[in-house]
Amino acid sequence: MSHSPVQERPHAELGHSMKPRQLTMMGLGSAIGAGLFLGSGKGVQEAGPAVLISYLVAGALIIIVMWALGEMAAANPNSGAFSVYAQKALGPTAGATLGWLWWFQLVVVIAAEALGAAGLLFSVWPVIPVWLLSLAFMVIFTGINLAGVKNFGEFEFWFSILKVAAIVAFLLIGIALIAGWLPSSVAPGFGLLGADFAPHGLGGIATALFVVIFAFGGTEIVSVAAAETENPSRSVALAVRTVVWRILVFYIGSVLVIATLLPATSPALESPFAGVLNLAGIPGAGAAITLVAVVALLSALNANLYGASRMVFSLADRGEAPAILGRLNAHQVPAAAVSVSVAFGFVATVLELLFPGKILDMLLNLVGSTCLIVWGTALVSQIVLRRRAEREGTELPLRMRGFPYLSIAGLVLLVAILAVGFSAEDSRNQLFSSLALIAGIAVACYITTRRSAAIRR
Repeated sequence: MSHSPVQERPHAELGHSMKPRQLTMMGLGSAIGAGLFLGSGKGVQEAGPAVLISYLVAGALIIIVMWALGEMAAANPNSGAFSVYAQKALGPTAGATLGWLWWFQLVVVIAAEALGAAGLLFSVWPVIPVWLLSLAFMVIFTGINLAGVKNFGEFEFWFSILKVAAIVAFLLIGIALIAGWLPSSVAPGFGLLGADFAPHGLGGIATALFVVIFAFGGTEIVSVAAAETENPSRSVALAVRTVVWRILVFYIGSVLVIATLLPATSPALESPFAGVLNLAGIPGAGAAITLVAVVALLSALNANLYGASRMVFSLADRGEAPAILGRLNAHQVPAAAVSVSVAFGFVATVLELLFPGKILDMLLNLVGSTCLIVWGTALVSQIVLRRRAEREGTELPLRMRGFPYLSIAGLVLLVAILAVGFSAEDSRNQLFSSLALIAGIAVACYITTRRSAAIRR
């Protein structure tokens, strides 16, 4: 896809040692975290079994977005990914705004995942306080991210393998419970799904939809990491194809099991995976899946810290962030970018010490709807850049099928989600908060961009 006349600066070269299998598992690692192991229970509480509608709608949208991102990333692998594509399609202010918004979103999610993992671990091992566990996690994963992308990628690969295996085991046990194949269980069938399908009506589905969208957030990290793979075009195509269907199977399958076995009023939904396994009567199964959930959250933290650091590195590379954030250490890692991306996690740990048990929910509500803005801008950018490539006769290594109809369908679906969101009080407040945040970032980016352009002249 061709470049718009945006001035680019000489830049430091990131490494290219990440393997396709590591990229694929990173996409899973960033998405299978707090949203699945903690958010799935909250979604069932809000919407009952009708949460499956929320997952199907959000799933359809993320499939379209991932295909669009895959096309752009294969044509132009860049650590700034959709921020760079928005810059080329819509101008420097749009690119910088999207980059900073996504960075802020991930910075908050990193803190939430550290606290979430610490809280789960404390529930089965109440020895070390939550704030201290969270602090230990932040230190460990900062070190891992500073050690080099090859080591980071391998660590993330095996972390993701473990949690994928655990989810598959959970699905098999859940199916056995529903069918009554376990000696300790009586087959409940699917009666619970139909008994009270949508206890809170459309409002509950709308509220759950934003919980689900937060859960799917992070899959776009594949387009960021593609820049550090050995063969970006091939790697991103493989990752997009495999990540999307695996996430849908794992999420929708897991939520179907949970909604079938646990009513929306069940206190077990606070830790839904453990709640289901406790029904199976398998000794220690609930504690075991809780430990797997801790691993899943830490894996997502690891991947999201990587993504946040690469995004702010790209912003610095384009003159949209302080130049020091664009410098690499001896391992070809942007050390300052990693440090600034993890700083809020340490702040959140201190807040947890001061206000125990109150920080996690506040963090999750803060960024629940920013994913929609990122995805919507990515779709608009893809339409503009694809049209430009076709006009100029540029060959694309990966082409999204069904263009432009699927891209437009994705935008229509996104607008519909926003409309439904504004109809429910909880999600409406979240949307207004997100819009205020975006407006503030956009104004700051516009001023900075104008000032940089004046200096260059």
